[in-house]
Amino acid sequence: MASFKIPYYKGTMKIDIPDENFAGVLKSKSEDYNPGLSEEKIVERALDNPIGSLKLEELVKDKDNMVIITSDHTRPVPSKITLPILLKRIRSVNPKIAIKILIATGFHRATTHEEMIDKFGADIVNNENIICHRAEDKESLVNLGLLPSGGKLWINKIAMETQLLIAEGFIEPHFFAGFSGGRKSILPGISGAETIKANHCSEFISSKNARTGIIKNNPIHEDMIYAAKKAKLAFILNVVLGKDKNIINAFTGHVQLAHEEGCKFVKTISEIKGNNSDIVVTTNGGYPLDQNIYQAVKGMTAAEGCASENGVIIMIASCSDGHGGESFYNTMANAKSPRDFMNKLMRVSRKDTVPDQWEVQILTRILLKHQVIIVTDMCNPKIIKNMHMEHAYTFDEALNMAFKIKGEHAKVTLIKDGVSSIVV
Repeated sequence: MASFKIPYYKGTMKIDIPDENFAGVLKSKSEDYNPGLSEEKIVERALDNPIGSLKLEELVKDKDNMVIITSDHTRPVPSKITLPILLKRIRSVNPKIAIKILIATGFHRATTHEEMIDKFGADIVNNENIICHRAEDKESLVNLGLLPSGGKLWINKIAMETQLLIAEGFIEPHFFAGFSGGRKSILPGISGAETIKANHCSEFISSKNARTGIIKNNPIHEDMIYAAKKAKLAFILNVVLGKDKNIINAFTGHVQLAHEEGCKFVKTISEIKGNNSDIVVTTNGGYPLDQNIYQAVKGMTAAEGCASENGVIIMIASCSDGHGGESFYNTMANAKSPRDFMNKLMRVSRKDTVPDQWEVQILTRILLKHQVIIVTDMCNPKIIKNMHMEHAYTFDEALNMAFKIKGEHAKVTLIKDGVSSIVV
């Protein structure tokens, strides 16, 4: 029996796969990567060696005010480490500068006070000026013209009115933007709803270049780069995380050049070769990315890359926060079938994109070829079943369900962290 401990919520789940069925485990090199430095020293080293930019201290020394964009509760950016370092460096050369911290919620719900404490620490929450971006609040946005795709570019007014705009984030494989980080702090991070919907339209999501690990000729990425430059994002700090969400590398400097260097590094440690299995088991790397079905779609796309036609995907994710989006859930639940929805979706124009349509489109693409079983004891099974997937409380239950579908001799592959993997 092949036994593994895999990430589940804030801990692990033990799973067993019969030897006669086990086809192998796929994992990125990030799980075993040893940087040889502490997390703090990795960040400090990156800040001492910015790519394509002046050092942060040079940028802030003559400014009266600035904005730091940071990630929301759905992202594992270790802000308890990164933000104190940023704030200390900034105030060491400009102690009187007025700093606002803008949480890039994109289309997600607002980060709660408790989530802020968990993410940033009580000291920062109690002593810094923190604002949550609201994509639907037109009064808080300013229009910067049109994106290359033709959509209107609406950006948070606070970011546009400051003298210096910087961002922190992290780089990992992303299922339609190629990689996270860099320009994503602006679009979708602090963009208006209309802008996000135009960028995430069905035409772009269906592009063969809007896939994990691809930024060249990716129409979604190209819009994002344009938005970041129009917003005058002057400096980024992007970290790369290991299996325990620890910092294993960091990149700072110019929004495009530093990000591209980070993407090259992530690609070298994240690419894994698929093996076309009957049953593929995957995860979302545990908390916070496994806290809802919306985010869990990311891990499913890794399994999609190595599951055989009509194969079964077993997605292990707590989904403790439920579906993750009312529009996402309602659109999926109200569809007669994945095929019916996809046929309607491809007729939706860019300007008529609805919230979370992109996530439904990708999930639908998966469900057209594979049956998905979500393993969780923290989510209402009815939600999962209404979204055209199956539910299991335990891995053993899910595996038995999969064997009934694919046969008792079906081969099973495990992807320990689907989010950190680029299946080729």
